[in-house]
Amino acid sequence: MYSAKTEIRVRYGETDQMSYLYHGNYASYYEVGRTDAMRALGLAYKELEEKGIMMPVVKQTMEYLRPVFYDDLITVTTIIKELPEGSKVDFHTEMYNEKGKLVNRGVTTLVFYNKEQRKTVAMPEIMKQQLQPFFS
Repeated sequence: MYSAKTEIRVRYGETDQMSYLYHGNYASYYEVGRTDAMRALGLAYKELEEKGIMMPVVKQTMEYLRPVFYDDLITVTTIIKELPEGSKVDFHTEMYNEKGKLVNRGVTTLVFYNKEQRKTVAMPEIMKQQLQPFFS
């Protein structure tokens, strides 16, 4: 299992009239977590894109458990529970407040897509090499 943590402070512009984190912004927090997790793995999205591999989101589910408010410091934990096989990867996300309470969780599924060939492809070998030690 591979996991990485990212802290994000809720900004005023990300909240609704009640000072709650607007539900539409959770997907952005998931993306920050995924991007940082990939970078911590030693592989930036940009690197894959330069090799012609895109990673579009094909499915995302979320469960809202507790409210998140303006100026809260949120820890976004991004987890890859299984070594991806084939053309898909599932990123599990858990968001915690400063008290360590789980406030949101979900799963985002991305596919590996070759931009030039315009088709899904297997996980790039470089990503497999970086993830392999976490699943041995």
